[in-house]
Amino acid sequence: MGEEREPVLIGELAERTGTNERLLRHYERAGLLRPERLPNGCRTYADSDTAAVLRIRALLAAGLPTRVIRQVLPCTTDEAAVQPCPGVLDALRAQLSALDRRATELAAAREVLSDTIAATEARTAPAPG
Repeated sequence: MGEEREPVLIGELAERTGTNERLLRHYERAGLLRPERLPNGCRTYADSDTAAVLRIRALLAAGLPTRVIRQVLPCTTDEAAVQPCPGVLDALRAQLSALDRRATELAAAREVLSDTIAATEARTAPAPG
């Protein structure tokens, strides 16, 4: 039989994951975490919530919004692997397409900015001689 562990309070989970308590409460409101409550109202987390928070952070860093993470999270086994779950692959593909569109828009904006800087520098350069 496995050893039972004491519930983890929000401060300890924050320390374990490097995530501040405010973000952990946000994850709860977004439906990404489901802590239990003690009679005094304190949140308690399972040991497995440490890995869940790290997965949430990795998925956020990959550009996924919380609504997609809420769908993907139950299907994750670690930071990169996702088990087949209905609709998850479609959601991930849609997010990848959105990121590709944003990357194209950012590249165009960067080119305009770079050209503007170059043209401005050319006009403000001291005259030779």
